[in-house]
Amino acid sequence: MTKLFYSRLAATNIQKNRRTYLPFLLTCTFTVSMYYMITSLSQNPGLDKMLGSDVLRYTLSLGGWVTAIFSAIFLFYTNSFLIKRRKKEFGLFNILGMEKKHLAKVIALETLYVAVISLALGLGLGVLLEKLLFLVLLKMFETAIPLGFSPSLSAVFMTLALFGAIFLLIFLNTLRQIRVSSPIELLHSGNVGEREPKTRWIMAVLGAISLGAGYYISVTTKNPVAAMGLFFVAVLLVIIGTYLLFTAGSIALLKSMRKNKRFYYTSKHFTSVSGMLYRMKQNAVGLANICILSTAVLVMVSSTLSMWMGMQGILDTRYPRELLISSRDYSQQAVSDLHRDAQQVLDSHGLQSNNAFEYTYLTFSLLEQGDTFTTGGADTSSAKMLSSMNSLRNLFFVTLEDYNRVTGQHQSLEDGEVLLYSNRESYPHDTLRVFDTTFTVKQRVDDFPGNGFMAANIASSHFLVVKDLSVIQQLDSWQKASYGENASDIKLYWGFDLTGSPQQKIAFYEDLQTTLHEREFEGALECRSEAKQSFVSLYGGLFFIGVFLGLLFTVAAILIIYYKQVSEGYDDRERFVIMQQVGMSHSEVRRSIHAQIMTVFFLPLITAGIHIAFAFPVITRLLAVFSLTDVGLFALCTVGTFLAFGLLYALIYGLTAKVYYRIVRT
Repeated sequence: MTKLFYSRLAATNIQKNRRTYLPFLLTCTFTVSMYYMITSLSQNPGLDKMLGSDVLRYTLSLGGWVTAIFSAIFLFYTNSFLIKRRKKEFGLFNILGMEKKHLAKVIALETLYVAVISLALGLGLGVLLEKLLFLVLLKMFETAIPLGFSPSLSAVFMTLALFGAIFLLIFLNTLRQIRVSSPIELLHSGNVGEREPKTRWIMAVLGAISLGAGYYISVTTKNPVAAMGLFFVAVLLVIIGTYLLFTAGSIALLKSMRKNKRFYYTSKHFTSVSGMLYRMKQNAVGLANICILSTAVLVMVSSTLSMWMGMQGILDTRYPRELLISSRDYSQQAVSDLHRDAQQVLDSHGLQSNNAFEYTYLTFSLLEQGDTFTTGGADTSSAKMLSSMNSLRNLFFVTLEDYNRVTGQHQSLEDGEVLLYSNRESYPHDTLRVFDTTFTVKQRVDDFPGNGFMAANIASSHFLVVKDLSVIQQLDSWQKASYGENASDIKLYWGFDLTGSPQQKIAFYEDLQTTLHEREFEGALECRSEAKQSFVSLYGGLFFIGVFLGLLFTVAAILIIYYKQVSEGYDDRERFVIMQQVGMSHSEVRRSIHAQIMTVFFLPLITAGIHIAFAFPVITRLLAVFSLTDVGLFALCTVGTFLAFGLLYALIYGLTAKVYYRIVRT
C-alpha cells in the first residue's frame, strides 16, 4: 500500500457518506463559531468603555462555559448517529483483510479531516460574525463605541484547545466501539433488531413521581428566595421524569394503539406503529432530548425577552424618582441641612426638582408563622432552613403622618391599628404580632409610596403604616436587641425628579454626591439615569445570551431530529421495500410515513408546552429577583415564543419527512 492510501480512503469515505457527514460537519462548524464568538466577545477590550461592563463580561463568560459543556455533549451525541451508520462499512473492511489497527488509522484520519475543516470554517465564520454581534450589543445598549477588527488570539487558542480535546475523545470512543466488536457484529450492527420492549410500569411510576415532584415544587414555591434554591432541583426532577416517561410511557402508548384492532390493522398504521414499537428504546431517548432542548429554548428566550421588554418598568420600580437619598440621620436639623445642600447644587446646575416625596421608615426581616413574626430561633437544620426561606418577610414601617402627606390621604389610626400593603405574598390574617406587640389590620391599601430598596429585595415585603414615630422607635429597640450588630436603622427616604437631560441629571448627581461626602454624610444616594446603563448591560446581556443559547439549542434539536429521521429511514427502508413488493403503493407508503412521524414527532413539543405551563409559577418568582413583577408581560412573551417555536418545529417536520421518504424509496 502507498503512504497516501489511508488518507485517500478516509477522504473517499467522507465523500461517499456525505449525507450523514455533511450535517455533522455543519454541526461542528456551527458550535466552533458559536463558542469562539461568545468567548471573544467576553474578552473584547471595547466592553471596558461601556457602563456595566463587568456584569456584561461575566454574563458572556457564563454563556461561554454553557456553550463549551453543551458542545462536548452534543457532538458526542450526533457522532453516535454517524458511527452507527458506519459500523457495517468498518465490518466489511475488516472481513476483506483490513486489520483493526488499519481501521484505527482510517478513523483517525477521518476525524482529523473533520476537525481541521470544522475548525477552519468555524473560526473563519466566528471572526466574520464577531464584529456584527458586537455591533448588535452596542445597538441594544444605545452606545456608540469605535471598535477595531481584531480577532482574539486568546479565544482562538481556547477554541482550538476545547474542540481539539473533544475530537480526540470522539476518536477514542469510536476506536473503543470498533475494538470490542467482532467483524460479524460490525457487519450486522445496522440490522440488529430490537426485541419488543416490555411496558415497565415501575419506570413509568418513578417517572410520574419525579415529574410530579418537579411540578409540585414549581407550583408551591412562593418565595423568590426559596425559588432560587429549589429551581435547579425542580429542573433535575423534570429532566429525569421526562426521560423515564418517554421511555416507558411511549411504549405503553404504542401498545395501546396496537390493541385497537380497527386502528392498527390498516396499511397506514400497521407498519408505522410496529416499527416504532420495536425501536422505542433508542427512539425514546432522542424524543426526550428534543423535548428537553425545546423546553430550554422556550424558557431562556421567553424569560430574557420579557426582562428586556420590561426593563423600563423594572427601572422605574427600582428607582421611583430620578434622585433617591437615604439618610441614617432623620433629625429635623439633618433633614434641613440635606435640603439646603441639594438646593445649592440644583441652583449651580440651573435645574429644578419636582414630584418629591419624603418619609421616615424602619425595615427589618422576620419569619412569618401564621399571624406571628419571629426571628426563627437557633434551629439550622436543612428542613428548617427551607421552611425559613419560604416564610422570610421584610417588614417596612412608616408613620401615619408621612403616609398621609405623601399619598394626599386623610387616614386615621387608633393605638395598635395599622394600614397594610403587601407587594408579593398577601397577608391573610386580621392581626399580626411583632415582638411583644399585636397590631390590628384596620385596612388593606392598594399601593404604597415607592421604595426602591424594597423593590430590589427578593423577599416578599409587608408595608405597615403605624400611628406615630414612637411605635417605630419601640420596634427599633426590640429589633436591635434581637439582631445586635446586624440590626437595621431608622432612616429618612427622600426622592424627587429633575428637569434637564440625562447628562445634566448625572452631573447633578455626581456633584451632590461630592458635596454630601465632604460633610461626611451617612447614607446612600442613587440616580436613575446613572443606573440605567448598568440595567441595560445586565438585561441586554441576559437577553443576548438567551437568544444566543436558544439558537444553539434550536440547531441542536434540528440536528437530532434530522439524524433521527435519517437513521430510522435507513432502518425502515428494507421493511418498506418488502411492503411494496407485497402490494403497498407509493401513496400508501407516504401515508404510513406521515402517520409514523406524526404519531410521536409532535409529542416532544406538546410535552415541552406542559413543562413550560408548570414552570411558569417558579419562573415568575425567579424573575422577581430581577425586579420583574409584570406577570402579564412574561405570559405574553412565553405564548409568543411558544407559537414562533411551534411554527419552526412544524417546518422542520415537513423537511425531515421528505428526507425520510427519499431514503425509504431508494
